Amino acid sequence: MCRHLAWLGEPRSLASLMLSPPHALLTQSYRPRRQQHGVVNADGWGVGFYPPEHPAPVRWRSARPLWNDQSFASLAPVLTSRCAIGAVRSATVGMPIEETAVAPFTDGHWLLSHNGRIDRAALPPDLAAESTCDSALLAAHVFATGPDRIGETVAALARLDPQARLNLLATDGRRILATTWGDTLFYLVEGDGIVVASEPYDDDPRWVEVPDRRILTVTLQGVKSTALTPR
Repeated sequence: MCRHLAWLGEPRSLASLMLSPPHALLTQSYRPRRQQHGVVNADGWGVGFYPPEHPAPVRWRSARPLWNDQSFASLAPVLTSRCAIGAVRSATVGMPIEETAVAPFTDGHWLLSHNGRIDRAALPPDLAAESTCDSALLAAHVFATGPDRIGETVAALARLDPQARLNLLATDGRRILATTWGDTLFYLVEGDGIVVASEPYDDDPRWVEVPDRRILTVTLQGVKSTALTPR
């Protein structure tokens, strides 16, 4: 379900992250190479990023397939950021197809994307979420418990729903937190920054596959990987 990526480093255009690479999110929206659940990601797309000298992240989301959005394609080359999260969506069966159900979600400070699924019954009731979809409710729960505790939250939810897939990407503009629980994740350290993604957007041999049930902490100083265990 879904493909996503996050960037932290020197300013890059959104096109260079999401559209231009040979296997970018644009291609992954209709022909992913590593996706284990679902075939296409045509139920919407979104991007969130931190503009220079702006106090909060901004987002552009749509319920249309990424390949159909010519407005984004025309502006993406000139939109740049030091930190961004992009996603293309394959909706969980039974979930609404609407803009508010598309990642990234935000609390006004953090951005968060979910690749996977979770039984909504495993989440607390009365969450202040953007949508009734599982990913939006999960994001609201992570924001409520604190993104710094994202690893603990994932492990606790996995115990409540053993079939859950909980690959999360979260950023506050200064670091990236990423979990693997039931789906693929890779990262690439480049000279000007670090990208974390569901699957490589090119064939660079330096991509590192992250084992399942791990949490990554990414800063400009490097990548730290820690094991996650169910609570």
